Amino acid sequence: MDDIDRAQRINEQLQADALFAHQRKTQAATESRTHCIDCEEPIPAARRKAIPGCKRCRDCQEIYEHWRPL
Repeated sequence: MDDIDRAQRINEQLQADALFAHQRKTQAATESRTHCIDCEEPIPAARRKAIPGCKRCRDCQEIYEHWRPL
């Protein structure tokens, strides 16, 4: 095995490691919470399944989206 082959293997491993780290980060970002971050009420399983990564219950999300400071 020459230097070019070793460099290629190292490069492939670095790319695989970077892809794995990105997938883990993306998965963590899209995991839904079981309880709302605002009111701490349980978030229904159907909502968590329909909206991956949700962090608020429907009512708190509606308030969050439509709230305007005075």
